[in-house]
Amino acid sequence: MSPPRLLRLPTKSGWLAMTSEPTKMSFISKIPCSGESAPDIYQITVRGANVLLVVEEKLTIIDTGHRGSAPQIVDCIQQLGRKPEEISLIILTHNHIDHVGGLAELKQMTQARVAIHKTDIGERNNLPSARAEDIDIRLEGGEVLDLLGGLEIIHTPGHTPGSISLFSAKNRLLIVGDALRKRRDNLDMPFRTASFDLRQAVDSIRKMSLLDSDILCFGHGLPLADDVQGKLQDLAARNRD
Repeated sequence: MSPPRLLRLPTKSGWLAMTSEPTKMSFISKIPCSGESAPDIYQITVRGANVLLVVEEKLTIIDTGHRGSAPQIVDCIQQLGRKPEEISLIILTHNHIDHVGGLAELKQMTQARVAIHKTDIGERNNLPSARAEDIDIRLEGGEVLDLLGGLEIIHTPGHTPGSISLFSAKNRLLIVGDALRKRRDNLDMPFRTASFDLRQAVDSIRKMSLLDSDILCFGHGLPLADDVQGKLQDLAARNRD
């Protein structure tokens, strides 16, 4: 069976694509990084959960979506003229089912190594989850990975104990998973009912507000590229003790 045809629509991000099969609805949008040597980063959205694809010599996946998302992710990779076998690294921002659900299937398709913060490894009440046997790299925070000109791992607990954010200083790009959420064009705390410790979440937002970022990518919804640092600082100020 041939992969679903992607219908391309113009957006501020460059372009948006959607599969032509409603029961397998997925969207691709290109992250609008600035600069002459801006990297190719794509947001693949399947059933409301975002997967980020970094396209360099090798491919890197950030989060894996819900269970059953792998075929749509692979279709999107193939639409870009690449192969799933080129995925060398999968980074998980946290251990929730809408971010790790596609992991098992992607691991079967690739030889990719899997990275997550060490605190988020383990079974969760609602499977699937990122188990110890699934993980190759146990992150602690402070590591700088060899992609996007240096991608810093920042431990930003609160939503989960091991939530991480990823910061590319070269591209002024901050990827936060569910450590933050976007409400229209503004920022808000992670959902209270789905979060581990909101006090920790506030501390993490303060940490993020110190970063010089122009583009903010989330686990759900479109990126924010308007006064990112100002809105982070405002959210931190609104949630002072």
